[in-house]
Amino acid sequence: MFFSLIAIAAVIALFVIVSRQQNRIALVERELGVLRGLVQSGASLPAPKAAAHQGLSEEVKVAASPVAPLADGTTITEEGVATPEVVESEAEAGPWTKAQAAGGRSAEPSEPAQLQLVAEAPAAETPTAAKVARQTDVETALGTRWAVWVGGIALALGGLFLIRYTIEAGIFGPGVRLTMAGILGLALIGGAEFIRRTGFKVPVQGAAGAYIPSILTAAGAFILFGTVYAAHGIYGFIGPATAFALLGVIGVGTIVASLVHGLALAGIGLVGAMVTPSLVASQAPNPWALFVYLAIVLAASAATARFRDWKALMAAAFVGTGVWTILYMVDAPDVNLAAVLFISLATLAVLAFVWLGLFMVTGREGAARGFDWPSIVPGFFIALTAMGLSVDPAFASAGDALHGAVLLAALVGVALYRPRALPLVFAAGIAAVLIYLGIIPPATIGADALDVGLDAQPLASSDALTFRIGIALGLVFLAAGFWAARRFAATASTRAACWAAWGVIPPLVVLTALWLTFGDIDRDLGYALPALLLMLVFAVGGEWIARAEQPPLAGGPAVSFALGGAGVAGLLMLHMAFGSGWTTVLLGAAAILPALATRWRSYPALGWIAVGAAVAVLGRVAFDPTIVGAEFLSRTPVFNWLLPGYGVPALAFGFAAWQLARTTSGRPRLAMEAASALFALLTIAMLVRHAMHGGVIDIGAVTLAEQAIYTLIALGAGAILVAIDMRSPSSVLRYGSIAAGVISAGLIAIQHFVVLNPLLTDESTGTIPVFNLLFLAYLLPAIAAGALALYVRDKRPRWYAAMLALIAALLAFAYATLSVRRLFKGEFIALWSGLGQLETYTYSALWLVIGVALLTAGVWLKSQVLRIASAVLIAVAVVKVFLFDMSELEGVLRALSFIGLGAVLIGIGLFYQRLLTRAARDAK
Repeated sequence: MFFSLIAIAAVIALFVIVSRQQNRIALVERELGVLRGLVQSGASLPAPKAAAHQGLSEEVKVAASPVAPLADGTTITEEGVATPEVVESEAEAGPWTKAQAAGGRSAEPSEPAQLQLVAEAPAAETPTAAKVARQTDVETALGTRWAVWVGGIALALGGLFLIRYTIEAGIFGPGVRLTMAGILGLALIGGAEFIRRTGFKVPVQGAAGAYIPSILTAAGAFILFGTVYAAHGIYGFIGPATAFALLGVIGVGTIVASLVHGLALAGIGLVGAMVTPSLVASQAPNPWALFVYLAIVLAASAATARFRDWKALMAAAFVGTGVWTILYMVDAPDVNLAAVLFISLATLAVLAFVWLGLFMVTGREGAARGFDWPSIVPGFFIALTAMGLSVDPAFASAGDALHGAVLLAALVGVALYRPRALPLVFAAGIAAVLIYLGIIPPATIGADALDVGLDAQPLASSDALTFRIGIALGLVFLAAGFWAARRFAATASTRAACWAAWGVIPPLVVLTALWLTFGDIDRDLGYALPALLLMLVFAVGGEWIARAEQPPLAGGPAVSFALGGAGVAGLLMLHMAFGSGWTTVLLGAAAILPALATRWRSYPALGWIAVGAAVAVLGRVAFDPTIVGAEFLSRTPVFNWLLPGYGVPALAFGFAAWQLARTTSGRPRLAMEAASALFALLTIAMLVRHAMHGGVIDIGAVTLAEQAIYTLIALGAGAILVAIDMRSPSSVLRYGSIAAGVISAGLIAIQHFVVLNPLLTDESTGTIPVFNLLFLAYLLPAIAAGALALYVRDKRPRWYAAMLALIAALLAFAYATLSVRRLFKGEFIALWSGLGQLETYTYSALWLVIGVALLTAGVWLKSQVLRIASAVLIAVAVVKVFLFDMSELEGVLRALSFIGLGAVLIGIGLFYQRLLTRAARDAK
């Protein structure tokens, strides 16, 4: 009942719409026929715009702007030029369409002034005109597009409902019903072809999606698919082979028919063809039948897609083929490896010779520069297949890893043959890298870091075949990558860089994986020699590519990848050939080589390779600060592995920075300067810690004496960086010197004054009266900070010099105060040991003396910071005398405290009065 109501409503709606459309089309044809006659006769209208609207209906006036098509396809434009316009559906747009359009008639009036025949819409449409236009668009959509779509769906459903009715009513037997359905499908397809061949055109612009022959063909194909499937799956009239062949023929035929009927029909045919193997059941499935069928469907889809440039269709066909291949490998109990190889290689052949073949034949501009995105799909699925053959134990144990390597090599070969298939080399490279990373035993690279047990197994099997395949794949990627990089170096630098990158990455990963799996990770000369050879090959290959650039020896991205690979190979070689200590020392010294190479080549990568060496050394010392391991580090002060382990890299980085400053300069030079300064500081700091902790540097808390040495090192480094910057200006040196001073001030404020202060820790200050811990921790840093403040007054920002001066004053105050405390308390000066009256008075007198000294120094040095510090210190002394001394001191000490304070304050007042008087006199 429900379907009957829908059918009745659809018939009524279609009748109304068709009636209105026929009336409207008749009116438009009459009125436009008049206009066409006027154009061909050369007659002019009374008015250009107003007269053009006379005699036309309101709908035509609105619909005729800015381009109005006439009945025979002639279009009169706004400028008065008449051009033929043949509106065809997307399904008919093809190579022959241009010839059809070129054969149309063109109206060419004698004088341009007579061609003002366009019914031009006003600049600002009235609401009534806009409403009429919207109503016209809706009516056009209903009549031209929706009616055709609904009609096509109705025809397909009608065929199915007819079969259903005959089944329910028992009118015909199954054979007759299926025959009738097949005849209906063929009749629809034949009718569509008849309509198309009789010259059917889409009569309304914008209705190309409602191309009636396409809709009829799609409905017919749908009915034929259902008929064949019912004959096999429901009634068993035909066997699996026949059903498979018929469904395949229908699918491929539908795809081919899409050449004249559009992309939608191609999609229907492709879906039907790809679903066919799942619709046909067989007691003895034959993988060869499946994959030969898929290859035929893929080839037909590729030819159709190539002819019409339908990338989405091509990608969908590749997806269907790849999904069937993976499903077969996963679900089949006994995989036919030859069939898997066949469909994979057939896919690559279709990609190379059918889909991408037209580009090479036509030689389109820019074809070699871009890449073909549908190529990503076969690259993904074939690489996944190769990984399954190499990693899955069921395949790897049978030696199928060799076939996986063949597929990877085939991907590289097709990418070489068709430059637009660049995604294939990415897929092959990623697969090869993942396969060989999977063979590394987890325990080799640190089971604790990976949170696995020492008995954990690698993800992929490793045997002699894996070893040989790895070498072969490395050579394939190396040769293909560098050859292609040189080929495209002059014309497509990005493509050349991609090839150079994949010429470097897989060989390095394979060599590293084989070393960690089969070699001795501590020291193995058998792998160090191939790494050295690989480094030389990469370096020579980079030079070979550079000579093909335009201009030559420019050092583009491809050269950078090659030289970067040489650097990584050298890093591997040092780790394979030497122990921990020598590796760190030689790796630091190796930074000199790329810096020296800039004397002959100005490749941008050379400086960054030196920076990479510095980063590698920094990583090594962060992993093992002892250079050779704590158990092998000598306890001899200074002359141990710490000196060359940190000192040699510091010198090498400094030389590299000096060399880069005279050749390429730039950011690598600044990075090397920073690395040199950092390792110089680390050298001294590590030697100090080693000496003060009895040869052990990785345990024990920092003491005040050790911290004092670090502070002195930081202040000294700041002064050295300023001095070097004065001779060879550098932003790294400039900001590095400021950073050293700021870090020093922070360490002093936190460590010296709070965390490690003997008043709070009760640490022993030593038994020697003057040269004790207070001298090292407070007086020497005060002198160093003050000297640095004087040195940088006219070389660094004012705030920086003022900060250092303030730190020097505070350190001097702390040294004097703590020395008085030590004079009264002895070696241990903890705050909780109490205060005596004489000690309290001494602090007051001392602070006043220091305040006067700071005032004198501030006036002499013209330092406002010192004068302010003096004022603050004297103010603190005043507060102490009036609040603390008055209550704590007694007798003569209390009197002396106030007398001294008064004398000092009066003296300061007199001093400032004379100073201001002199300044006023000088101003006059």
